[in-house]
Amino acid sequence: MKPQITYDTFVEDPFIDFEPNDATKGAESVLEWAYDTYGDSMIYACSFGAEGIVLIDMISKIKKDATVVFLDTGLHFPQTYELIYKVKKKYPGLRIQMKKPDLTVDEQAEKYGSALWKRQPDQCCYLRKIKPLEDTLSGAVSWLSGLRREQSPSRSKTNFVNKDDRFHSIKICPLIYWTWDDVWDYIKENNLDYNELHDHGYPSIGCFPCTQAVSAGGDSREGRWVGLQKTECGLHTVEKGGH
Repeated sequence: MKPQITYDTFVEDPFIDFEPNDATKGAESVLEWAYDTYGDSMIYACSFGAEGIVLIDMISKIKKDATVVFLDTGLHFPQTYELIYKVKKKYPGLRIQMKKPDLTVDEQAEKYGSALWKRQPDQCCYLRKIKPLEDTLSGAVSWLSGLRREQSPSRSKTNFVNKDDRFHSIKICPLIYWTWDDVWDYIKENNLDYNELHDHGYPSIGCFPCTQAVSAGGDSREGRWVGLQKTECGLHTVEKGGH
């Protein structure tokens, strides 16, 4: 196993000068390096969007028993859960974990009031997504994410290997150079299952109260938290004080 880059020892992305010219735009090389470096400790936090399906298929060819964590907020679309069931059947070796928040949706409503996502969406995201991932990544040196640079301005400077100040770990993003067309070309060429909501104007799929269909050609994050100055749940942004 290669020497590990940790949060404390990170200096720069080891792939900073890497100019990939292969069919996967560097994703395969980065994944092989990641699992060769971090092995069983590597965690893939997967939302089971289109990028997630691509990464799961690629990961399964490199490490059949990789750990995949889905943040099960209890507020996902039925189609998302149906897709996860299909993926579990197709890749039985993968260790797919459904990480739930400390509070059920009903318990959260009792403690904080109903429909917290409407009144305090950042608080809801913290309770149902960020805190569960904090618990999952506690002590973890590295994790994988399907971020792509073209997804939004806030993701445009993402590198292959990143110092993650949010979770004090190393965040590895193999798909940074992929376009939306690249993602779908891979899905179709490999005949992969995907969330059927993608066929109905949902490029980015999160919890159903906070996700809407978007017009063709819009920002892929446009349908998230419509009407609010919010495009991220907080998993990919630096913590700014309390919650």
